[in-house]
Amino acid sequence: MKARILFVEDERDLSLIVCDTLRQQEYDVVAAFDGIDGLARYKTDGADLVVADVMMPRLDGFAMAKEIRRLSANVPIIFLTAKSTIDDVEEGFDIGANDYLKKPFELRELLIRIKALLRNKTNSHAENVVYRIGGYKFDATGQLLIFNGKDTAISNIEARILEKLAANIGKTVDASQLMIAVWGRDEISNRNSLHGYIHKLRRAFRHDPDISIVNQRGFGYMLTVKKQSL
Repeated sequence: MKARILFVEDERDLSLIVCDTLRQQEYDVVAAFDGIDGLARYKTDGADLVVADVMMPRLDGFAMAKEIRRLSANVPIIFLTAKSTIDDVEEGFDIGANDYLKKPFELRELLIRIKALLRNKTNSHAENVVYRIGGYKFDATGQLLIFNGKDTAISNIEARILEKLAANIGKTVDASQLMIAVWGRDEISNRNSLHGYIHKLRRAFRHDPDISIVNQRGFGYMLTVKKQSL
């Protein structure tokens, strides 16, 4: 069965070129030309992966992706953008992007990233993965922290960082591994962002003082629990 890709781009010529290339690679492609159209097509046709421009009329890519994330926590999303500031990139990832490609881009690079994300999706967990962390439960698939029966949603990036830490509880996870798992690359700007997300996760665990995320300076981060709840 062909993987379905929703391609949302208001530049018609670019859309035609990319969609033709994707179809040549035997993908089922659904095209949309603004965020409202893209959201509607996602609701009616679904998609195994979404590629979307950020700057679009009527509804921009970020706003569209927020709505798609409410419908699905797991569909991979790649943003295309001419914007280059770290704040813009961080906003995209915080919304739940899996990858970010700056314009102009090589079609081959887009194809490589699409294949990698679809492969990861195929190999991902079929059932919810839940970790017990002190007094908390962490639903990695649903991106939820559960404490005293109350669910708190965390961002896509926070969930990916925490899953890596939770799978290695009591062990140091190299900062480079965390950045590659989340952003696909190890860059200085990502190191600053990683530290910010670690701070958010520490606050998320504030109700259980036995839980710590320790900065192993020069190496990475370690999730520790003084006494694990049964």
